[in-house]
Amino acid sequence: MANTDLYAVLEVERNCTQEELKRSYRRLARQYHPDTSPGDPAAESRFKEVSQAYEILSDPDRRANYDRFGSDVGAGGNPFGAGSVQDIFDMFFGGMGAHGPQRRGPQPGPDAEISLDITLDDAAFGATKEVTVTLAHRCSTCDGSGCAPGTAPVTCIECAGVGVVQRVRNSILGQMVTSMPCTRCNGMGSRIDTPCADCRGDGRRNETTTLTIQVPAGVEDGSTMRLSDRGPAGLRGGANGRLFVHLRVQNDSRFERHGDDLHHEAHIAFTQAVLGATIEVPTLRETVPVDVVAGSANGTVHRLRHQGVEHLHGRGRGDLFVHLIVDVPTDLDDTSEDLLRQLAEHRKEPVLDESGGLFRRRRAKK
Repeated sequence: MANTDLYAVLEVERNCTQEELKRSYRRLARQYHPDTSPGDPAAESRFKEVSQAYEILSDPDRRANYDRFGSDVGAGGNPFGAGSVQDIFDMFFGGMGAHGPQRRGPQPGPDAEISLDITLDDAAFGATKEVTVTLAHRCSTCDGSGCAPGTAPVTCIECAGVGVVQRVRNSILGQMVTSMPCTRCNGMGSRIDTPCADCRGDGRRNETTTLTIQVPAGVEDGSTMRLSDRGPAGLRGGANGRLFVHLRVQNDSRFERHGDDLHHEAHIAFTQAVLGATIEVPTLRETVPVDVVAGSANGTVHRLRHQGVEHLHGRGRGDLFVHLIVDVPTDLDDTSEDLLRQLAEHRKEPVLDESGGLFRRRRAKK
């Protein structure tokens, strides 16, 4: 219908008034209403087409856009708005389709949420965790039916087992039929005259169980896992809901995580920075040697490839960045201080003397 003339659909002229537009729409809607022509797919299609056209042309702004551009550009590229036609269709059919109400039956259980604390190692490589939770489970006594053993549900006389009832009301378009959940059986379509003594007719009971959860490698703090069919059971045999597991990654004092990369601060003595050294650096599961080049400045970074966190749903790992922190001693003994002063004198570098004054450079003797 993208290239159809909406005025032709409503059988009006382009310069028609809003009142003329409304009268034509009412006439066509009555003519093609599904209740008037039950089981006629062509009438249903025509009714939907008329409703779509009227929705656009009855809005002055959308009609002006259509007159100017030939489409309902104000609706984000959709000439009939976003879901509005479905709303109109649902109003006539009660959201149950054009062939009458459908049986509702037991509804799925609600969703549940839990939190799970894991280590950085768990997040990096994945882990199998067990968590104890209390959730609604299907009653083993009645197998979820809610009925006492040896009995069965009876069909609701109000909705005849459908779970919904239809209501007829008068409107400008004539009689309108809408559907709604049956209040007598709460939309289940059946009633329980003899409820199960253990679950009191719910078909489920709260039980404390231990769940095994597979944490994938590469997850981050605050990630949420959605486990289908692991949540609470539904009433009277309804399917299980979903279980959302919120992951909380514990801090690791050795590392700071940025995406899949890890950062570690390695403290070294100033003599090691000046003369060079080989130091041991921790990774997630072992320690590795790192060569400190002579003359390394404070803040020098060494990159250890593939020593970070595994990529989520991918191959490979991030990297480990080792940041060198040069520690300056503040509690020198007399021997160490004397050696440093000799070094400063040898390099002709001014330092403070023991009394706090300036230890000036000594001129070299000729």
